[in-house]
Amino acid sequence: MVLTDDARPGLVAGTGAVPATPAAATPADTPADPAALREPGAGPTAARGPRIPGLDGLRAVAVVAVVAFHLAPAWVPGGFLGVDVFFVVSGFLITTLLLREVAGTSWIRLPRFWVRRARRLLPALALVLVTSIPVARLVEPDLTVGIGRQLLGAVTFSTNWVEIAAGTDYFDESQPELLRILWSLAIEEQFYLAWPVLLVLLLITVRSAAWRVRIVVAGALVSAAAMALLLMPAYGTGVDPTRVYYGTDTHAFGLLLGAAVTLRWAKAGPALWGARARVLPPLALAGLVALFLLLRSDSPLTYPLGLLAASLLALVLVQACGAARAEPTWFTAALEARPLRWVGERSYGIYLWHWPVACVVTAAVGAQPGTVWWGVGTGLTVVLTVVLAAASYRWVEMPVRRLGFRGALRALLGAVRTAAVVPKAAVVVAVLALVGTGAAVTSAPSRTATELAIAAGVQAAAGQATAAQAAAGRNAATPTGDGEPAPTSRTLGSAPEPLPFGARQGAQVSAFGDSVLAAAAPAILARYPRAQVEGVVSTDWLDAERMIRTAKHEGRLRQTVLLNFGTNAGFQLEGSADAARHVLDMIGPDRRVVLVNSVGISYWVPDANKTLDQVAAGRENVAVADWHTLVDEHPGLLHADATHPNLDGVEAYTNLVEESFAALE
Repeated sequence: MVLTDDARPGLVAGTGAVPATPAAATPADTPADPAALREPGAGPTAARGPRIPGLDGLRAVAVVAVVAFHLAPAWVPGGFLGVDVFFVVSGFLITTLLLREVAGTSWIRLPRFWVRRARRLLPALALVLVTSIPVARLVEPDLTVGIGRQLLGAVTFSTNWVEIAAGTDYFDESQPELLRILWSLAIEEQFYLAWPVLLVLLLITVRSAAWRVRIVVAGALVSAAAMALLLMPAYGTGVDPTRVYYGTDTHAFGLLLGAAVTLRWAKAGPALWGARARVLPPLALAGLVALFLLLRSDSPLTYPLGLLAASLLALVLVQACGAARAEPTWFTAALEARPLRWVGERSYGIYLWHWPVACVVTAAVGAQPGTVWWGVGTGLTVVLTVVLAAASYRWVEMPVRRLGFRGALRALLGAVRTAAVVPKAAVVVAVLALVGTGAAVTSAPSRTATELAIAAGVQAAAGQATAAQAAAGRNAATPTGDGEPAPTSRTLGSAPEPLPFGARQGAQVSAFGDSVLAAAAPAILARYPRAQVEGVVSTDWLDAERMIRTAKHEGRLRQTVLLNFGTNAGFQLEGSADAARHVLDMIGPDRRVVLVNSVGISYWVPDANKTLDQVAAGRENVAVADWHTLVDEHPGLLHADATHPNLDGVEAYTNLVEESFAALE
């Protein structure tokens, strides 16, 4: 989640101590033992200190990385690390603000602190919720499946734990969730609630500044270790890392590291840097960009090493920005470039808006990555995100930050009473948005069209298998002229007898695959009523090896075989390519085999299709059905998940399969 704090704290890292001059405080604001909280040598500070140069630019870099990851994961596969940059910056600034208050009043007024956080977080969040939910319901109902659960997580700042309980996968692009990105906002808000209390206890109970830093760093290391330990048994097996990625306990190390450096710098000052201030920050930024471009979400090195590396590099950059208040450098001056500052100041809104906008636009356009229409959709997403974030910042967020909730409401009501058209229209739109949000939540479908299509396909295939078994039983029970049972269509180990495809009987077709095949099963069975279709959700090429071996052993492997695996991670799992080759070896050169390649927005799809071509190369009995190109050339063949075929798609899919069968005759 993007940084939600001003880069203008009073007591900041690198300023050092100021002369002790106790600030006036009312009895209600004064703790029982003010000296227990006051930093030695600290005194009052201005209500708003000077800006920390470069922080807005750093936020801009982070939010651009996150947006690029969601819009073009093949280009920026590690862009999700931008969230860890925000965590470090948030821990740094929140702790700075709290220490400033301690220095000025000898206490932390928790209700006041939390109200300020609410002013900063809630206006933009509320606007995104009441706008995106009804629009998504109108454009693509699939986007609102589970929206009640997601809305509950959003308004209670518990999205991360709600989604963990629901078993969702953050890195599965084929399962778009409208409010998915609010998980990080939830972690930050939980930090905002707990950290001030913990900081007070730390300041009261630990008198040594060095030990305070050690304790907080230890907490960060424990969090990173918990991430590693929870994933360690499954490293390299393609396990879903969402639990450790979403978990507050396992992903708090960036926030704690940012807090630790603030506690350290409150004493050390800018002298900690010296000549290194001109060398280390550019190297840190280069390392961070390299991680954005190279690290992948499915790499075992990512959790926690990659995330921890990104946090440490961000820590260097944050410290450089803090030191630049006393010793400006060319690097922080570059981060202060006007476009970067503009984006950084609106990074919270950009982060909130980009994902719902991307979901709606992608569903409306229905194109695949690399196509012209995909480029149009991506450009439209960027433009709408920037416009909406800028409008939210100017007309919603800033008024509440300046005037507070009551003041902003009074200002709006005052404008309405003056008979101004725009304020009245804004009130009407707000009411309609609230009503629309309620209607969208209550009328949201319980299952996506993709889920319904897959379920229908599985049921159709099961019904066909049951009917075939019943027919085989009847044939076996019917005696022939010599008193022997009538032979079944296949005998274990017998050679298959081909039938012409023009008859479309499908008696010699065996189809195996994942959920894409399951979704297309009704159309395939309508075209080939006697085909055997086995589409199993969440299977891959490693499962295909087992499925083909079993079918061959049971005598169910027919003359023509259709294989559609690769939807789930392609060939990313270790040994997948070898498994695919072994499958073709088991099927043998005497059978016709059609392989269907993959579609989707995952970064690995192009490489997976290249590998599939390599697996098929040199085998005269094997053809690759280019489903990917067909979908590229004809947008609108897929459901909102950009992976599974819709009603038009299953017909196009079946036509492609039939053409591929005919090419092998």
